[in-house]
Amino acid sequence: MDDTAHGITTGAVARRLGVSPTTVRSWERRYGIGPAVRADGRHRRWSPADVAMLEEMCRLTASGVPPAEAARAAGKVRKAAETRTPAVPDGRAAAVRPPAGGAVAEPAAEPAPGPARSARAGSGLPLGDVRQECRGLARAAVRLDGALMEAMLGAALATYGLVTTWEEIMTPTLHAVGRKWESSGDRYVEVEHLLSWHVSTALRRAAVTGPSVASQGPPTLLACVPSEQHTLPLEALAAGLAEQALPTSMFGAAVPAEALDAAVRRSGPAAVVLWSQARSTADHALARHIAGTTFGMRGARTGPVVLLAGPGWRGRALAPGTARPGGLREAIGLISGLYGEPSAGNDGERAGGTGV
Repeated sequence: MDDTAHGITTGAVARRLGVSPTTVRSWERRYGIGPAVRADGRHRRWSPADVAMLEEMCRLTASGVPPAEAARAAGKVRKAAETRTPAVPDGRAAAVRPPAGGAVAEPAAEPAPGPARSARAGSGLPLGDVRQECRGLARAAVRLDGALMEAMLGAALATYGLVTTWEEIMTPTLHAVGRKWESSGDRYVEVEHLLSWHVSTALRRAAVTGPSVASQGPPTLLACVPSEQHTLPLEALAAGLAEQALPTSMFGAAVPAEALDAAVRRSGPAAVVLWSQARSTADHALARHIAGTTFGMRGARTGPVVLLAGPGWRGRALAPGTARPGGLREAIGLISGLYGEPSAGNDGERAGGTGV
C-alpha cells in the first residue's frame, strides 16, 4: 500500500513550504503544532489540514508575528480545514503551492499594511513602535536568513511601493541594527552587512524593473560627497526616480571633488544630489561650487539645482542654487518638478535661485 495515503513526510512538507525539516520539528516541539495523526504511532505524516496549518505558520512568522502567537492562530486554521477539507487519497495537499524564492508560504491574498506595534522579544533589536513587516524583517536579519529577507523586501515593495517600504520598513530596521551594533561592541556587524546588502539588492532590482525612461532631458546625478560611504539612501532615491521614469546617473560612494566636477560639466545635469550622512563629511564648499557651475552655449548657459540630502547638511544656511529636501518623498517631488512631472510631497527647504 502507498504510504502517502496517510499523509506526507516532514521532509516533503518542508520542501513544499520552503523551510527546513528542523524548523518544522522545532515548531512541533516548542509550540505543539505537530501532525494530528502519526502512522504506526511513530512517524510523522502531515495531512492536508496539517499542511494548511504550517502554511499559515510560515505566513504569519514571515510577516513579523511572534512564533507562539502565530502557532495559536495556525492551530485554528487546521481546525477549520479539518471541518471543510475531505481526505485526499494520494496524500497531496493540493491547495499548497511552493513559495516564490522557496522562503515562505505564499499567502492567499495580499496582506493589508500592518499596524504599528511595539517590538517584542525575539529580534534582539531596539525597534520601538514599527510596522509588523519591520519586526519580521528584523527577525530574519538577526537569524541571517537571507532568503527570507529577500522575499520579505520584494513583497513589501510590491505591496506598499518604494517610498513607504523605504521609510517605514527598511529604514527603521537599518537604524535598529546600527544602534545595536554601536551598543554591543563588535556584535551584530554581520547582521548589518547582510541586511544592507539585501536592502541594496532590493532597491537596485526595483530601479532596474521600473518603467523605461520617458524623459530625454538631462539626467539627475546622484553622488556621495568625498569621504562619505553611505549609499543606501541614494539607491532608494535612484529607485524612486526610476519609478517616475526619470533619467539618473548614480556615482555612488565617496566621489572625489574633481571627478564630480568633471561629471557635471560633461553631462549638464538638471540636478545634482549630494549625500552626507554626518556633519564631518558635509562639504559646503563643494556644494557651492557645483551650484555655481554653468554649461551650455553662450547666451543660454544654465546650471544644475543642487539637492543637499542627508543629516550632514543640517544647521547651515543654504547657498543660492541649493535645496535641502526633508526626506525621500520630498526629494522625488523636487526632482520631478524639474522635469515637469507632478510634485510628490512638500518642496523641502530651499534657497533662492533654485528654479523649483
